[in-house]
Amino acid sequence: MKKIVSSIVVAGLLATSLCGADAKTENVKHNAVVNMENKAQSTHLIKEAVLALQYTNDAYIYLKSKNKDKALISLKKAIGELSVVLNNPKAPYLLPVNVDVEAVEYIGDIKNISNQVRMAKVELAKGHLLATRTILNSLRSEIDVKAVNIPLATYPDVISLAIKYLNENKVKEATDVIAMALNTLVTTNTIIPIPILKANELVMEASKIAKNDKKQALKYLEESKKQLKMAELLGYSSISNTTYKSLKDKINNIESKINNNKNTESFFNELKAKLEEFKNKAVSVISK
Repeated sequence: MKKIVSSIVVAGLLATSLCGADAKTENVKHNAVVNMENKAQSTHLIKEAVLALQYTNDAYIYLKSKNKDKALISLKKAIGELSVVLNNPKAPYLLPVNVDVEAVEYIGDIKNISNQVRMAKVELAKGHLLATRTILNSLRSEIDVKAVNIPLATYPDVISLAIKYLNENKVKEATDVIAMALNTLVTTNTIIPIPILKANELVMEASKIAKNDKKQALKYLEESKKQLKMAELLGYSSISNTTYKSLKDKINNIESKINNNKNTESFFNELKAKLEEFKNKAVSVISK
């Protein structure tokens, strides 16, 4: 099953944030988020893995109902499905069987973030943990992709062991092993920072129009710097060697060259490469 949940924006706040904002810039930012949501939502589920999990669940239910024969048939079907995947040399270690996508977008600007951080510090100093958590929970702007996966390295062996136990008429042992298999499912939570997505897309669009529409390109670049600052203040980091400061410096350099009618192609190419690397390495994956 796949699900996508988008944050609901209070109309008044949205109207305020868009007041005076450049419509084209807002559209680029909006599309960056929507495109990533759609990409995350379209995560390919491994059909065989979904069926294998279903058959495993069926086997567990059959054993609880003392129907050993049907349980054995279900387990053999599960192994059959997984063998299809195992025969593929490019099979991933984790086979996704369920994906949920949730987008939570921060509505506010750099000043709002700074004020909320100060408020959180004040509440924490007073020992008001609930109020502190409430503030900190609002300081998020990210797409969360939660996936439930079958670990291919261990799951088939556990199912094979359950089949062996049933063939030996060891029903309790088989039931315990199936329960263990169902508990080995791995949940991954991928966190994609929205401000970095937006900054990346803004730079991409600026590079396309820098020659013919300097004014709009400069608007895109200025907003990309703001988005990177928001990402930094919200605590999103990257394992890339590139830093927020170096990205800002590169954008400033391109802005200067645009204003002075200099060729920017090579500088844009370098910035886009650095920003793409920074974006990819800012994505956090948490496994449980």
